[in-house]
Amino acid sequence: MEVTNTSSIMWFFRDKGFDDPSIDKMLRKCKQLEKAQSDVASENWDYLSNIVGIQERKLPYIVSRCPKILTLRLDERLIPMVECLSSLGRNPREVASAITKFPPILSHSVEEKLCPLLAFFQALGVPETQLGKMILFNPRLISYSIDTKLTVIVSFLASLGLDQDGMIGKVLVKNPFLMGYSVDKRLRPTTEFLKSSVGLSEDGIKSVVMNFPQLLCRDVNKILKPNYDYLKECGFGDSQIATMVTGYPQILIKSVKNSLQPRIRFLVQVMGRGMDEVASYPEFFHHGLKKKVESRFKLVKKNNIDCSLREMLDCNTKKFHEKFGFSEVTASS
Repeated sequence: MEVTNTSSIMWFFRDKGFDDPSIDKMLRKCKQLEKAQSDVASENWDYLSNIVGIQERKLPYIVSRCPKILTLRLDERLIPMVECLSSLGRNPREVASAITKFPPILSHSVEEKLCPLLAFFQALGVPETQLGKMILFNPRLISYSIDTKLTVIVSFLASLGLDQDGMIGKVLVKNPFLMGYSVDKRLRPTTEFLKSSVGLSEDGIKSVVMNFPQLLCRDVNKILKPNYDYLKECGFGDSQIATMVTGYPQILIKSVKNSLQPRIRFLVQVMGRGMDEVASYPEFFHHGLKKKVESRFKLVKKNNIDCSLREMLDCNTKKFHEKFGFSEVTASS
């Protein structure tokens, strides 16, 4: 569409720093802009900046993502949504952040979309105090269909045995982004890989999903399989890998080059320990190599202390010093 110089909305956009190609793109994206009044657009712009607290420099990005925002009636759509979102959050800045993440959230109806969504999650056992955290952390949730998208994912999670004691609600609170993935293209293939290749039992799958649901969202061929193959190359047996993944699921998404290799190298070549010990304490891969593993190993070695990896690492600094009788002077020398 050709943008005319007499268009009041065009002059509004120009005044806000938009160039003609950007304006034309928004007009093609939102046909309602053709009839939009600059005074309505200005009122909505000022509301988002002065009342909601969105930084002026971020508004062009937000409007370009969802130009429809400038055509909506302030009292009928924007204010009700912002007030409802504000009631869900603890900090006013959370609402501004949510809108910046997903501007189209403002184009949805509170009654038709947000309220049913909140009721849906409450029925899954999501505590009222956590509802706001979920929506504001992943505002894209409001755009998903309950019937054709969210219910399908809930049914899949239930098929994994997470159908009691509010388990699904707890999983979604931990990772609201899980609801954005396809069951057939991502969640099911990942689960099948964990069962068939890694060898996790049904209880093992449940444990992994409850403790680290992000694992289900990772690509099998790009991330999970390369990590699994590396663990096999290191000499870990099938049952050991299954135990490690159940105990510390993150082991399948850690960088092989930057995380797994340096730790295993230090474990074997410097500490002189075997793979069996790390197989029974996979949380070893969680601890910082320089700040925790190396520094504590130097202390126990210097003082001729014989201890397991768990005894050495599975406590905070104060308890570590108390356990082995180290003073602050000894620890820092």
